[in-house]
Amino acid sequence: MAEVKLMKGNEVIAETAIRCGCDGYFGYPITPQSEVMETLMLRKPWEETGMVVLQAESEVAAINMVYGGASCGKKVMTSSSSPGISLKQEGITYIAGSELPCLVVDVMRGGPGLGTIQPSQSDYFQATKGGGHGDYHLIVLAPASVQEMSDFVVLGFDLAFKYRNPAMVLADGVIGQMMEKVVLPDYTPRRTEEEIEKQCGDWALTGKKNRERHVITSLELEAHRQEVFNEKLQRKYREIEANEVRYEMLNCEDADYIFVAYGSTARICQKSIQSAREAGIKVGLLRPITLYPFPMKPISDLCSKVKGFLSVEMSAGQMVEDVRLAVDGRVKVDHYGRMGGVVPTPEEIVVALKEKFSI
Repeated sequence: MAEVKLMKGNEVIAETAIRCGCDGYFGYPITPQSEVMETLMLRKPWEETGMVVLQAESEVAAINMVYGGASCGKKVMTSSSSPGISLKQEGITYIAGSELPCLVVDVMRGGPGLGTIQPSQSDYFQATKGGGHGDYHLIVLAPASVQEMSDFVVLGFDLAFKYRNPAMVLADGVIGQMMEKVVLPDYTPRRTEEEIEKQCGDWALTGKKNRERHVITSLELEAHRQEVFNEKLQRKYREIEANEVRYEMLNCEDADYIFVAYGSTARICQKSIQSAREAGIKVGLLRPITLYPFPMKPISDLCSKVKGFLSVEMSAGQMVEDVRLAVDGRVKVDHYGRMGGVVPTPEEIVVALKEKFSI
């Protein structure tokens, strides 16, 4: 039976990982996501489910442990925050280039560099445009509540194995640190070796029995074969774009203006919508749930009905570029953001809307 608890977003990541049959977590502490590992160490899942929890000597070591576990068909994950995710990029592109499933959690903090431990959304480019080298994509889920932190661990693993592709839960520090009621999933047992063989046996390193050997690598020195492989990846990404777009719309039916926002900023925008409508300004919200694949068509479809879009982000303006691509010049698109760990208020978002669109 589902269990209801009051928990932090970071704690929920750990608890749901245990409950959804995760085989291994490999990480390194960094604020504002350290509670993920702290909760796992407190829960001791190795005594309960056999799940491995290991604090690596560095972020680089952690992501390579994920690479190894994923190569064996195991359900493995890591978590970090912005500078730590940067350190993991080499391993992430190797995992994408080897077509392996895994889950990466990024609880974003302000940057660039070491920046601040306060919340931010300035890892959007890194998460959605690759981050490492080469033509690859992660499947990127953006939770806006503690409940979605739980739901997206399950969904992230499901999508990662469905497409043999790394998935990312991209949360900001507000969602990671806030405490809300959450309905936790029922326990799912870890897969047996036989079940892993059945699900992943055509590619995973499960021990060579009566089959040809499997080789997990992202290396191909012959240019034409590497191009063929890249074309295969691009076909997979087009399939993901066709089938896995997720978004939420609020008050868009009669709206003249649309806020586009994700994570905690989307929640703040809900209050801004209330204030704007009380002032006679019809505003709606489109919240991308998948940042990749991005909801291009839903935004495009709104262009014939609205006067403009305001992308609201805790960054200098990153998601706004995808909004502009979707709108393709048909109506005005502008950006409002705060940086360096500053969280915008509902009131200043409404002021920005009025100023930028001369309302």
